[in-house]
Amino acid sequence: MEIVLIRLKELSEVNKFYSYIASDLRKKGIDQWVRYYPNHFIVKEDLKRETLFGIKKTNKLVGAIVLDTNQSKKYIEIQWEDFGGSPIVIHRLAVDPLHQGKGYGKKLLQFAEEYAWDRGHTSIRFDVYSENHRAIAMSEKFGYQEKGEIRYLFRKASYKCFEKLF
Repeated sequence: MEIVLIRLKELSEVNKFYSYIASDLRKKGIDQWVRYYPNHFIVKEDLKRETLFGIKKTNKLVGAIVLDTNQSKKYIEIQWEDFGGSPIVIHRLAVDPLHQGKGYGKKLLQFAEEYAWDRGHTSIRFDVYSENHRAIAMSEKFGYQEKGEIRYLFRKASYKCFEKLF
């Protein structure tokens, strides 16, 4: 199972992937990704900046993760341990529902840690929708510590912020 950099020419496939994920989450009562997020423009920017990585199975995207240093402005509200370090941030981590439970999420998190470590980052940060219990459990299982909660507009629940130091 190889994780590869996803290219700009794959924009349409990635948009369909995230749209499918968002729709599936809504069907499960998890409204962490509303209809306008992630959108075409966000995904296109990820691809242009070469920060979107994925797992493909039989040439189909089954898992994706964005790794960069862009932090939400809301993160200033959180008491991070890695104050003054060089954190990397996980965005838009997703696995196709038909392929969940097969280790793809684990593989993407392991990749994120190796990627961050190899580039001299001192920690990993991300936020998880508080009603996405599966994602929260996975974060805790891999040693990420909850550091606080933030709220985004138009979301009924908060987001839990996680951090792991190297």
